[in-house]
Amino acid sequence: MLTWGGGDVPGTAPGTGVGSPAARSRAAGASRRPGRLAAARTAGDARLRAARRLAGIGLALLLAAAAAPPAAAATTARAARAGGIECPVGQHDCNVWDDDPGTPARPGDGGDPGDGGGSDGGGKCQWNGRVIPCYDDLLGWFDNGSGCYYKLFAQQPPDTPEGKQWYEVTCNGGELGNWHAELRDAPPPGYGTPPDPEELARRALASISLLPPRLSVAPRKSKGPGLVGLPVWMWASPGVHYFGPLDASASDRGLTVSITAKVDRIVWDMDNGEKVECHGPGTPYEVNGAHAGQPSPDCGYDGYPRADTYDVSATTFWTVTWEGGGQSGEITQTRTSGTAQIQIDELQVVTR
Repeated sequence: MLTWGGGDVPGTAPGTGVGSPAARSRAAGASRRPGRLAAARTAGDARLRAARRLAGIGLALLLAAAAAPPAAAATTARAARAGGIECPVGQHDCNVWDDDPGTPARPGDGGDPGDGGGSDGGGKCQWNGRVIPCYDDLLGWFDNGSGCYYKLFAQQPPDTPEGKQWYEVTCNGGELGNWHAELRDAPPPGYGTPPDPEELARRALASISLLPPRLSVAPRKSKGPGLVGLPVWMWASPGVHYFGPLDASASDRGLTVSITAKVDRIVWDMDNGEKVECHGPGTPYEVNGAHAGQPSPDCGYDGYPRADTYDVSATTFWTVTWEGGGQSGEITQTRTSGTAQIQIDELQVVTR
């Protein structure tokens, strides 16, 4: 195959690839032959100029952000979701408790990399450990083997050899500026494939926020100790971003896939080897409520057998169902909270 473009071609010796003096000399010789690669060169130059302009704009925005006063960076925005949580600007997976913060979770804790922190990362096209679209309107189709996007030239040079075609190639997972033209006998693997419904489902999933549970417990160390053998209440803040359902969709080349995400169960880790599974956020404990001093009606623990301090956490298990293009399926996700402390004391009996 033949390549040319904005830099050394991967796999060639330094100084001999595209953009090197040797390559420029070869290109000059080719240009003396009428029509040789003229259309390809024009398209390449235009694309590189556009890439440089975009890079310049990005650099200017970056410098402007760096010059912003510290107060602006510290500004918080009230999240538009149930519970009225305040998160730093641009941070969606923040955890806020009702009284003390406990130990916060890592965003996406409990999941696999590659899809925003949930389990079952998957994804047909990947580059440097991240899932990327297999098709891009501007770049074309992605080839996992080379890490490059390929797009057929809209107009082939008039002297293109018979049986070959020129492609625009953007490498390093579609990085701006990493572009060259390539003459090939056949398209790369995967070129021209239709949209993959599951990939569109994951793209739709990436557009919504599945947040870790905001947990609360009673008793709670910051409020006072509990006693051995007495019931423990657990609950989490309700809301669509914590328990669903959340709907979204993604489209590509005439195919639309719709998803619905909701929590099937929440599993509480009591920090003593025992776990409690609940189906719903649970009921908040009220000191003067109808069930005060009794077991929780829907999400509770019978009681700790010995005195200690326990770090309780919870994990929500999401099921994301998708449908489109005559196909359907499921994607599983998990989100794990931080911890809330429970202090348990022995019951003291005083005799006289």
